[in-house]
Amino acid sequence: MTREAELGRALFWDERLSLDGKTSCGSCHFARDWGADRRRFSPDAKGALTSRHSPTVFNSMGQPALRWLADRKTGADQAESSITGSMGFGSKDAGMQKLRELNYLSAFRAAYPQEAEPMSIANYARAIAAYQATLTTPAAFDRFLGGNDAALSAAQKTGLRAFIATGCAGCHSGKLLGGTMNQRFGLVKDYWLETGSSKVDVGRFAATKKEEDKYVFRVPMLRNVAKTPPYFHDGSVEQLDRAVRIMASVQLGKTLDDPTVRSIVSFLESLTGEVPANYAPPGRRPEM
Repeated sequence: MTREAELGRALFWDERLSLDGKTSCGSCHFARDWGADRRRFSPDAKGALTSRHSPTVFNSMGQPALRWLADRKTGADQAESSITGSMGFGSKDAGMQKLRELNYLSAFRAAYPQEAEPMSIANYARAIAAYQATLTTPAAFDRFLGGNDAALSAAQKTGLRAFIATGCAGCHSGKLLGGTMNQRFGLVKDYWLETGSSKVDVGRFAATKKEEDKYVFRVPMLRNVAKTPPYFHDGSVEQLDRAVRIMASVQLGKTLDDPTVRSIVSFLESLTGEVPANYAPPGRRPEM
């Protein structure tokens, strides 16, 4: 990794860089959960729960926008906003003061040697984004796309065909199989009728107040989806096969039979990669 990414790794895992001294970026994104959180909602440094389920950070820097509302445009944008968000500080200046107290200046100088004042909130955010950009998880599906026909099993190839024929690829497209567009959750049926959600979330409408944004969310990428339950913005569904059925129903108006669901799930399992070896504090290995 570059010195910038090494700095970002230290910052990402440092629990001291929070209001309670117990919360880091990694507190909502676990290695055992493939960079996501098996809990429906994650506690922040003030003890409050997040309003939406924490998505995985693996492969996330390849998306044009982040979070369920696509309201953060870059990883640096997200990291900077987290200072007064999940990290709990009352201001970015308070976060900057904590960096000074923890003697991070020399590490910032090493990462940004050309800058007169290298330790800044902007560089804090840039460094974390640089680290997150290293957290990619190549999988069997990539080997298949690269020409290795044997990388997928017969069942997974059948699932890939079913995934496309059913219409899933209309939104879950591109290298990440999603993550590149916003879409209404519940195109043909209100989503909560199928998910059993305890609370109806209006999606991007909450921020934009535009009627066309009601129930609109960022389409999640499907990389490592078999390892990152629970599913959807509110973590309302625990099983991947049920999530597949719900998506077919509320987005496409289709009822899938058991063999089709099993084959699609089999394909989705081909998107699982290895947890990056550097997904842990400096000098340590991932805790699985």
